[in-house]
Amino acid sequence: MTRREVQVVVPEECNQQRVDIYLTNVLHEIVSRSGAQRLIEDGHVKLGQKNVLKSYRVCKGDVFHVTLPIPEPSVAVPENIPINIIYEDTDLIVVSKPRGMVVHPAAGNYSGTLVNALLHHTKLSEMGGVIRPGIVHRLDKDTGGLMVVAKNNGAHVKLAAQLHERKMGRVYHGLSHGRIKQDTIKIDLPIGRHPIYRKKMAVKQGNGAKSAVTYVKVLERFDGAGKLTLFEAKLETGRTHQIRVHLANMGHPLYGDMVYGRGPESAGGQLLFAVQLKFVHPASGEKMEFEIGYPDDFDELVGRLRSQV
Repeated sequence: MTRREVQVVVPEECNQQRVDIYLTNVLHEIVSRSGAQRLIEDGHVKLGQKNVLKSYRVCKGDVFHVTLPIPEPSVAVPENIPINIIYEDTDLIVVSKPRGMVVHPAAGNYSGTLVNALLHHTKLSEMGGVIRPGIVHRLDKDTGGLMVVAKNNGAHVKLAAQLHERKMGRVYHGLSHGRIKQDTIKIDLPIGRHPIYRKKMAVKQGNGAKSAVTYVKVLERFDGAGKLTLFEAKLETGRTHQIRVHLANMGHPLYGDMVYGRGPESAGGQLLFAVQLKFVHPASGEKMEFEIGYPDDFDELVGRLRSQV
């Protein structure tokens, strides 16, 4: 496997971070935390002419030379993985993606994805390429719920146009920390890549930030231990991590969110679920609407919270 070298300079904001954590944040699109540790252990991370330990604390101005592998082109392959099919015809398939499943192959997740499962079941549109065939829109790994996937190119083009023109309706239910006081909120704040932690997004202005609008409606407030709010969110735009970032920016991070929240909780990931999906069928022109209930763990937690009121 061929390799390439990149130079990474430590800014003041990252002073005293562990080198493996720092490199994971900076090179998140290329390596995972375990991947960064392997690079360090294999001698592919040098400070000057010397190798470093993964426990090394970086200092402002450190210059690391990282030798990265260039991966071979990858093609998503069919895998016999169970999937929850809500609806299917010759043009599209609507599924309920479980929490914990990645939508399509990417660095660190080349198998076990929704695309791998779907390819075993049916043919998909070629519009997304060999890695993302059929994928019109995505859900985060730890966000479950409804997705529509295109089975042919014609359907893909029309569904993607509906998404781009904001004519595809997507409704999410989530559980957030704290008591959201307003019954309804329009959050209109731009989102872009976090300036330091490159795996994260953030509310920001300029420098690649894009407009992001989320409509939030409070469904229930739970005043027991910790205070939690069950809410509904509708997207006008579809930015990466949009609901998670907007809620965290309000001071109401999602329950179980390991990135924007308060660390490990019983949920094992953020409690956010796509419960409703609306679009126009790309071939027939029929209005399609799908709605599903909460997964068991979400439903059980909400039930416990209600019993405490």
